[in-house]
Amino acid sequence: MLFLIAFVGAAVVALVLWKAMNTAQPDGAPPPRRQYTGPTRPRPRVSGPDDDADFLRQLDEKVRRRDDPTA
Repeated sequence: MLFLIAFVGAAVVALVLWKAMNTAQPDGAPPPRRQYTGPTRPRPRVSGPDDDADFLRQLDEKVRRRDDPTA
């Protein structure tokens, strides 16, 4: 019986908290939107090593040295 009372009490507390933290306006209007702060800088494009020309050149040189029969 004690568990049932605790469960009902927890449900009531959860309902009250849910209603208190609800961000909707009382008249049903959506919450206000954030203000526009102006243009933002674009994030730098992240590229992997296979997009880097220097990395590809160094890799090609390593392969050539390894495959070179005179070495």
